[in-house]
Amino acid sequence: MTSVRELVARLALWIERLMPAGDRRTALLAALETQFGADDAPVTAEACAAIERAAWPFARHIALIYEPDGTDPPDTEAREWQLPNAATVRARAGCVSRVERRTDGTGVIRIDGLDPVGLAQPFIDAAFALLAGSQRIVLDLRGNGGGEPGTVALIAGWLLGDDPVQLSEVVGSAGRRQWWTPARPPGTALRQDTVVLVGPGTFSSGEALAYHLQHRGRVTVAGDRTPGAADHVLPIRLAPTVIAHVPRAVVIDTVTGSNWEGTGVIPDETIAKHL
Repeated sequence: MTSVRELVARLALWIERLMPAGDRRTALLAALETQFGADDAPVTAEACAAIERAAWPFARHIALIYEPDGTDPPDTEAREWQLPNAATVRARAGCVSRVERRTDGTGVIRIDGLDPVGLAQPFIDAAFALLAGSQRIVLDLRGNGGGEPGTVALIAGWLLGDDPVQLSEVVGSAGRRQWWTPARPPGTALRQDTVVLVGPGTFSSGEALAYHLQHRGRVTVAGDRTPGAADHVLPIRLAPTVIAHVPRAVVIDTVTGSNWEGTGVIPDETIAKHL
């Protein structure tokens, strides 16, 4: 049976392998070693939760998923995320869970996740097209747990204009990659005043969408501060019973030169008048 000390040692090796070097990585590794380096207790769900809590001040995206019946061996090579089944994405309409045109002229879209852009685009485009004649827009991301940065760029493009806009650069062990909004047919981007609703359930790339729009002065963000998970991560099996989400890249917003890691997206105002 794997001990907590052994599990944390494997996690540390993957952090050193994947997470960009810097003060945050150094502090994370030191905190894990200090708290768990001598813990020979067996791994449990409670122990995984304790490791997460120790890691979050330095990397909010770290997660340890405990699978008590797991039997697969630990990973020796990094794995990529598995793409969702196309039928599953269609069944949930690309995570577009609500589109509404209110009698007061407000158009509301709720998007609860960011499925791969190739699968989600028809549903997202249809939702925003329905709001073309609305007087104002509310984009509800309070249940958006994140997903694909390409889908972030697609949604942002509907609101930032027809010409491509660079949102971010992602820097990690695999190199650097820029994320831009797509070029749109002239006159098709939406110009209405837009409010983005956020809260504790807005996470990862859901936070990215709100952050990028907010710092380009395009939207008002309303609600409660988000958790502050800005890293890109990979799923790594550390033990037969534990899969970890390990940071592999840092997001740099091209306007702020920074990101929302640890601070979260800070709303401009409360949410009450937008419900």
